[in-house]
Amino acid sequence: MVRITQNIEAAYEVESTYGDPPDGTLSHLGLLDTFDPRQVEKSITPVPSIGQSTDAFHAAGPIGVTLPLKVACQGTGWQNILGRAIGRTYADALVTAGATGSNLGTPMKLSSSVDSISVLAKDSDGDYTLVGGVVPNEVTLTADYTTGGYMTCEATCTAQYTEDTSDGDFSGEFYGDDYSDVAFPVSPAADPLLPTDMTLSYSTAVQDDDMLKLNIAAGKYVEIGERYLRIFTAAEILDSTLAASGVASVPYNGVMDLTHADADTIGDVFARINDTGLSGDSAAGSGAGSDKSVNLLKGIYKMTGALKSIPGIQSTSVDGAEGDMSLFPNLKTVALKVANNNTPISGKTGTTWLLNNSISKGKADVTLDVTMTAVDETFYDKYKAGTTIPLIRLDFGASVGSIALTNGIITAFSRPLAPGGELVDTMSIKFRGSGDYKNFSSYAISADWTLA
Repeated sequence: MVRITQNIEAAYEVESTYGDPPDGTLSHLGLLDTFDPRQVEKSITPVPSIGQSTDAFHAAGPIGVTLPLKVACQGTGWQNILGRAIGRTYADALVTAGATGSNLGTPMKLSSSVDSISVLAKDSDGDYTLVGGVVPNEVTLTADYTTGGYMTCEATCTAQYTEDTSDGDFSGEFYGDDYSDVAFPVSPAADPLLPTDMTLSYSTAVQDDDMLKLNIAAGKYVEIGERYLRIFTAAEILDSTLAASGVASVPYNGVMDLTHADADTIGDVFARINDTGLSGDSAAGSGAGSDKSVNLLKGIYKMTGALKSIPGIQSTSVDGAEGDMSLFPNLKTVALKVANNNTPISGKTGTTWLLNNSISKGKADVTLDVTMTAVDETFYDKYKAGTTIPLIRLDFGASVGSIALTNGIITAFSRPLAPGGELVDTMSIKFRGSGDYKNFSSYAISADWTLA
C-alpha cells in the first residue's frame, strides 16, 4: 500500500520533566502542513587511513533529532507551540518556592525555562512514532491577506529522541511508555483561523507616562502582562494583601485579572488596590480613569514608597472611542516570529548518546514583519526618528485571546516603486518590555491565553 500524507495525525501532551512523556491524555495538534517526526541525524566522523580509497572507519557520534512543524491555527495546538516559545508562567506561583497552584499557566512573558512537550504521530496505515523532549526554538505565526489561506504557525523544534512501534506500545523502547490504550484525540471541530479573524492594532500616540499611579510600599514590585497584574513582596512572593477571597477580579492572592469587568479600567484597578490596604492614595494619572487597563505598558515596575507612575497608551481610533487603538491599514502579510536561540546539550541517557540530551534556552528575539499598501508617513516617520511604537496588539477574539507587543522599534523599512502598481510598505519591528526592575524586557511579548 502506498502511504499518503492525509493518513498522518499528530497529538501532543505536556512533559513535566524534559524528555519524560507522560502517556496520559493526548491533545490534537491540528491540521498538519509540514511534519517530520523521523528527521534524525546521526553524527558520523570519518576516520581516514593511508592507502585506503575511502575512509576506513566511521565513528558514530550523538543522535540529533529535529521536528519541523507547520500547522493551521486550529484548535489549541498552535497556541501551545507559540505559547511555549514565549514561556509558560503561572499567575499564582510563589516565585521563590517555585510553587504552582495550577498545572496550566499562561505565556505571560518570556521565560528562560525550557517547557517541553511529547508528540505522538499516528499513521492510519499502521505505525506510531513518539518524539520526546520537543522544544520550539523558532516559531512564526503567519497571516497572508493576499491568498485567502488559513493562518499558520510554523516551528523549528529540537527533540531529545524519536522511536517507532506498530501499536503504540513503547514499553520496551527508550522511553518505556505505553500509548496503546491511550485514546487518540479527534481533530478540532472548528475551522482554522483566517487572517480576517485577527485584528492587528497599534498606538503611535505619545504615551501617558502616568496612566496609573501606585503608592505601594518600597521594595515591592508590580508585573503587568497582557492579562494579569501581579504584585510581589520584596521577598519575591505574591502579596496576599491583595486577597483573592470573594473578589472575582482577583483570581489569586496578589493577582488581578485585567480582562475582568471589575478590573478592565484604570479606575477599577486603583480603587481595588486602595481597598485592600496595599495603598491609601493610588490614583489615575493624567487620563480620566476610564482608560483600558490592558493598555498599560507591559513590564516590571519597582515601587518606591511614593506615587510610582506606570505608563499606558491613550489613543483615539477611527471610531473615536477613548483607549481604543488604530488598525493597521490595508494589510498584505503579517508574520510574528519568536526566536529563542536554544543551546543543545549533548550527553548520554543510559547507553544512548543524544545531541539534545538536554536543552538550555537562549536569548529571545521577537520580530513582527508587516507588508501593507502605503497610506501615509506614520511608520516611516517613526522609523526615521528612531522612536518607539508603544503597543501593538494581535487580537484573535474573546474565545482565543490576544498578544501584546511592547515598545516596538522599526529596524527596517522599504517602499519600492512599482510603476503602474500600488506602493507597498515593508517593515520589520523588534520589541522590548517596559519598566525599571529586574528582567523587565521579558514583557516584550505577552499573551493572555491558557496553556494546557
